[in-house]
Amino acid sequence: MMQHEFRLDGDTVEVTVARNGNDWHLSGNMASILPDGRIRLEMDNGRIYFAHSAKVGDTWWIHLAGHTFCIDCIEPGASEDANDGGLSAPMPGKVLQVLVKKGQSVEAGQALMILEAMKMEHRIVSSIEGIVSDIHFAEGDQVQQGVALLDIS
Repeated sequence: MMQHEFRLDGDTVEVTVARNGNDWHLSGNMASILPDGRIRLEMDNGRIYFAHSAKVGDTWWIHLAGHTFCIDCIEPGASEDANDGGLSAPMPGKVLQVLVKKGQSVEAGQALMILEAMKMEHRIVSSIEGIVSDIHFAEGDQVQQGVALLDIS
């Protein structure tokens, strides 16, 4: 089970994703991807919806029930506390790339590291502006969930 956060019209929306065999559950609702690429959503109340989605950069465009939703993904691993310069691994994985160097200036939202976890790439982004004060792992290293990957001061 994984928890994801998205930003929709300025509000943060939490979505829980769980898999049981071939079945996917999104915040308790059943979801499946059809052969034509559509997403079939079966809500807790029994209603069924079909959606189309497309990803452009870090933004998902969801077409559902006659509406278009533009959802920005909040990258896992970024610190939520502006006073906390440490960034941690959102799940166990392997460091694919370190995109910054110790002593480098970074901006909020800048990609710092790319992890591979669950056969997917996850960008670790800075939540603050600052200087990279320490990098705890190198490319190829295995990391455990929650460990500090690097520090920004």
